[in-house]
Amino acid sequence: MHPVTPLRRAWAPVAVLVGWAVHDPDQAQRQLTRLTTTHLLVGLAVLIPAAALYGFLTWWFTHYAVTGTELRIRTGLLFRRTAHIRLERIQAVDVTQPLLARVAGVAKLKLDVIGTGKKDELAFLGAGEARALRAELLARAAGFAPETAHEVGEAPERQLLRVPPGVLAVSLLLTGATWGTLLAAVVVPTLLWLATHNLWTVLATAVPLVGAAGASSAGRFVGEYDWTVAESPDGLRIDHGLLDRTHETVPPGRVQTVRIVEPLLWRRRRWVRVELDVAGSSNSLLLPVAPREIAESVVARVLPRVTVPTGEALSRPPRRAGRCRPLWWRGHGLAVTGAVFAARRGLLRRSLALVPHAKVQSVRLTQGPVRRALRLADVHVDTGANHTVTASLRDAAEAAELLRRQAERSRTGRRDAPPDRWMA
Repeated sequence: MHPVTPLRRAWAPVAVLVGWAVHDPDQAQRQLTRLTTTHLLVGLAVLIPAAALYGFLTWWFTHYAVTGTELRIRTGLLFRRTAHIRLERIQAVDVTQPLLARVAGVAKLKLDVIGTGKKDELAFLGAGEARALRAELLARAAGFAPETAHEVGEAPERQLLRVPPGVLAVSLLLTGATWGTLLAAVVVPTLLWLATHNLWTVLATAVPLVGAAGASSAGRFVGEYDWTVAESPDGLRIDHGLLDRTHETVPPGRVQTVRIVEPLLWRRRRWVRVELDVAGSSNSLLLPVAPREIAESVVARVLPRVTVPTGEALSRPPRRAGRCRPLWWRGHGLAVTGAVFAARRGLLRRSLALVPHAKVQSVRLTQGPVRRALRLADVHVDTGANHTVTASLRDAAEAAELLRRQAERSRTGRRDAPPDRWMA
């Protein structure tokens, strides 16, 4: 790893002390009042070298190597751990640069691998070394020979979309969640103070609410700032972040579901948000906000040969569904084309989920007692990303026919689907 890495890992002993103080603040305060200036200086004289030694040793005993078939990461000072990551199972390689890492000229490499719940990472590498290693891993995952993979370099890209900061800021102001969390952060602590007059109770409630309000507004703006989508042979590349810059890759062929979300206050401007479910990857956002026409053109890059159904093409449930879900039944819709299963839900915040037939792993039909009495049923489509898309409140006969035909579409879709390999 880069020599600056020990500075990052040296914080672990300090974090242990901070965690103990937060867990038991009364005991921590009593212990601090007993300490003299001499005790504090001696403690710092022991803690700082110990933290520095810990950071150095963890850096010294961390290595990585790229072999003919896998990436190996070996870590551990007392208990050794070696991760063997097969190159053909790598789905995405992301480069992230926190603010201090950008100042130091280093970067973190994160790998999405099939079958793992979290990303393995290499932190930190020199910024140039991280980009070169990322390019080599992508080339090796695409099938290039080991002796030529390091010479391929970064694949060329063509920018498709850049979200202006002003548009992003306006979209957050027009999001109901932003105002809901801000209202809760103001109203709930005020009511608690009027009811209890206990400052600690108010603070214990207000701090999480203020944090949630900041995360849903300022936090999202900082994280989604300068959102750029580009097309390259190894997939769609996404760059974003004001303080921490992140470079992500959406691997083609691994996208299981695309969701086009349309909040109520965005409809006049025809703005949408595009979310993803990707097998073997935690990347879940394609576009934070974009005009619908542009968003659909980007979706066409992710799902080739798929046309997003219009609102008129979506069939609503039968009117008797209103007895089961009054008013909200109008927000449901369904369209099945030759390439995709499309289900819409939501009346105020519409969400249209698109599942290619080739990505359907199983199909289920469910009926509760109320739905049986109304001759209604739900059809659930399960994907390879452990997510489910549901066509709700369909006529029972229609749902049974949909179940049968969707199973057949899934079989033929997998047979005719293009390969998942990058650069194929």
